[in-house]
Amino acid sequence: MTERLAGKTALVTGAAQGIGKAIAARLAADGATVIVSDINAEGAKAAAAAIGGKARAIAADISDPASVKALFAEIQVLTGGIDILVNNASIVPFVAWDDVDLDHWRKIIDVNLTGTFIVSRAGTDQMRAAGKAGRVISIASNTFFAGTPNMAAYVAAKGGVIGFTRALATELGKYNITANAVTPGLIESDGVKSSPHNEAFGFVEMLQAMKGKGQPEHIADVVSFLASDDARWITGQTLNVDAGMVRH
Repeated sequence: MTERLAGKTALVTGAAQGIGKAIAARLAADGATVIVSDINAEGAKAAAAAIGGKARAIAADISDPASVKALFAEIQVLTGGIDILVNNASIVPFVAWDDVDLDHWRKIIDVNLTGTFIVSRAGTDQMRAAGKAGRVISIASNTFFAGTPNMAAYVAAKGGVIGFTRALATELGKYNITANAVTPGLIESDGVKSSPHNEAFGFVEMLQAMKGKGQPEHIADVVSFLASDDARWITGQTLNVDAGMVRH
């Protein structure tokens, strides 16, 4: 790859597998020291070992403020703080509307939206304390545009991430910290392949402008760009990466 992220520290949440792992691997290939974080401690360790180089694993629950505080304290000691934050961790449900109750709703919102806030709060505070021109990249979803069924709470949460990203860009621009969102389409990740969403590839491909199955690396490449100096004049944007399934 390149060394365009040399000297930078990146935190990728939900990086034990799938899109998060691919993002962590790409940022590491571009020269960054990468913190591979996940609630699955053993999975995070395995991912960091597979990536190699300067990848380090730190387990954390992004919906728990105490866990996130400990995560950033450890990062501070290890690297002096982050330059790049990738909010990737989320729960991807498949629950029909008639089965959505308040407990399910709260769980999805707590992780997918509130967790993004908790990590962004701590991460951007750490960036500003060090006077760093940082990057915040949040993984949302094209389900927000499509209104995908069986995912009501998820669609709402990811829509919230997009709105939060726009507000965050406004708040942090004066510190030279950018905030952008990426909205993947259906991606052939570990989680998708083991869920009912795996049956949707044929239908989704009919809607795409380009044919084929989305891969985690398709998202990782875009995140790498947004994390780099090449994207220094881009903030408050949502970049849709779904082979043209949604055109807007």
